[in-house]
This record gives sequence, structure tokens and C-alpha cells, in this order.
Amino acid sequence: MEIENLALPGVKRIKMQRFVDHRGFFQELFVQSRFADKGMDTPFVQDNHSFSKYGTLRGMHFQRFPGQAKLISVLYGTIYDVVVDIRRDSPTFKQWLGLYLDAAKAEQLFVPVGYAHGFCVVSEEAHVCYKISSPYNPEEEKGFRYDDPEVGILWPQEARLLSEKDRLSPLLCEVAL
Repeated sequence: MEIENLALPGVKRIKMQRFVDHRGFFQELFVQSRFADKGMDTPFVQDNHSFSKYGTLRGMHFQRFPGQAKLISVLYGTIYDVVVDIRRDSPTFKQWLGLYLDAAKAEQLFVPVGYAHGFCVVSEEAHVCYKISSPYNPEEEKGFRYDDPEVGILWPQEARLLSEKDRLSPLLCEVAL
């Protein structure tokens, strides 16, 4: 397992080892002890799976209290994944980073508590699985517009298939953090 610290504090790209032979491959997606040895001892309590078609944009989402850390894995396809620092007291508040995650590269993204998350599908379709550190709570679920000009996320051109909820999300400055 190789870990790359990205530009925003605590956000990491993880390259998992894949064992390939004539039958295909085998890959461990998560081993608690290995993650803990690397300083990521987040207790995950739920796994989610989303299937999306080309151009689907899901975001920007977060949960306020107690927050949710996420470990994102793409099982099929390619996505452009985005995280935004929403910690008001952070020197990187409102800063974002985006990166492509491709199932063929066996990469994951670790997103700590305090960040909003979203992604758009740039392949024909994608299966995205992610672990979360606290159960979904609809009362604490929040989000802001994917195209908020104060944040300025540069999405790939494909990103335009949205849910009504995401399309009508408020600006970040209108959301209680």
C-alpha cells in the first residue's frame, strides 16, 4: 500500500497492491490494521455503493455532526473526484482539489472529517464504493452547489447530469457549517 499526501491536510491518495494472473486479479480494498499503521485509524461503520452513468455529478455533500470521513474506491470506470475544505477555522477553507480515480489503477481516496465530497463520472458508467465513519443521518446531511463561484471547482465538461436536490443546493456561504 502506497500513500500520497495531497494538497489539502489529511486528504490522501492510496495505491493498493493488486495481484494479477491469467485469471484476473485479487486486491484487498481495506485492512484495518494496515490503515491504522499508516495513521488512518478511522473506524468505518457503513459501506455505500453508487452506480452512475456518464456525465453524472454527485455533490457537493457532507454531514455536519459528527461528520464523516470517507474512503472512496472506484470498482468500475473512472470518476473525477473533488473534495472541498469546509472547516471555517482552516487556512485552506474553501480550497478544493480534484483528481481522477480509475478502477484500473487500484487507487483510493481518503477524505477526513471536515471536507465536502463530490464526483462526476467521465467513463460510460462507474461503480463507486465508499466507507463512511458515521451512519447517514438525514438531519445532518448538507450540501452546496457544485458550481458555487466562491469555491470555483473546475469540473470536467462531462459533468452535467444532476439530481434535483444537487441542482437546487444553496451556495456554501448559505449553509450552516
